[in-house]
Amino acid sequence: MTEIFTPFLFAFILAYVLRPFCVWLERRRLPPEAAAVIAMVIGLGVFFGILSLFIGLLKTEIPLFKTQLPIWIETIQTWLGPQLEQFHLHLDWETLKTGATEKITEHINDNADSLFSSAFDTVLQSGNSILGVFANSVVILFAMFYLLIEWDVFFRLVKTLAPLRAQATLQRLALQTDDLLSQYLRGELIVISIMSVFYGVGMILVGIKGGVAIGVFTAIMILVPYIGIALGFSLAFLAAILQFGFDIHIVGVLIVYGLGQLIEGFYLTPQLVGGRIGIHPVALIFALLLFGKLFGFFGVLLALPFSAISLVLIKYSWSCYTQSVWYKK
Repeated sequence: MTEIFTPFLFAFILAYVLRPFCVWLERRRLPPEAAAVIAMVIGLGVFFGILSLFIGLLKTEIPLFKTQLPIWIETIQTWLGPQLEQFHLHLDWETLKTGATEKITEHINDNADSLFSSAFDTVLQSGNSILGVFANSVVILFAMFYLLIEWDVFFRLVKTLAPLRAQATLQRLALQTDDLLSQYLRGELIVISIMSVFYGVGMILVGIKGGVAIGVFTAIMILVPYIGIALGFSLAFLAAILQFGFDIHIVGVLIVYGLGQLIEGFYLTPQLVGGRIGIHPVALIFALLLFGKLFGFFGVLLALPFSAISLVLIKYSWSCYTQSVWYKK
């Protein structure tokens, strides 16, 4: 069931993000259809631009990993070998190095395009069917186009489905949710843009190849609280080890990511996003696991916005409960 709803959910989120730009184009006297097409083309251009950065990063890092593995084993042998000999333990290091290299070669393909395509198929939850990926893409584009040009019509229709006595309350809740999500999305887009430049330039100054892609990845992963920055840092740390080994470049990565966390966590996010929307960390981790299970990778990205919506509803329900006669008695 979730495979059916995921494309429509993704289309709705994309339309919500692109809608302000579409409205701005319409105010420049562009027809709604043309404004929607331009907004979609620009949004897809940004998406595929980021995708190409990641493919380039994979092409750089995968061969390095296969090259560095034997060197790592030799380093471990130099350090650990004498320690083991004290206990009369002997390892066939050459066999270990050959076997590990062969195993890595079996599981990692030099063709980064094929590897990324496989991962992308998994992300879209389309199974192994190329036709499923194509069908989902068409559904997303089709639904997103009509949502962009008929956004107000869609919500007027939804409003008429509610009972008349509940329409005013639902409209107020919808406006509160929209204000919260708009603040969140606008703020996060600005934070992501700033931190993409910061991490990208920082990685370039450290000397990491593919530093721009790593910086953009880290900035985008800010959308996934706690887990995202850990993934970005792990990728940068691994890239530094693969390219330079255990030397001063690792210290450079630590400095860049330490400063990045200070700037993002103590200044940018509080100023531009307005804090973390007020969701308890335990509840947020639960939301990440729940939405990730239901909608895959996209569910993880949507966990925080949907938690914000749930927070608005919970606050309203709690207000009604505490003002009820049953509670006061």
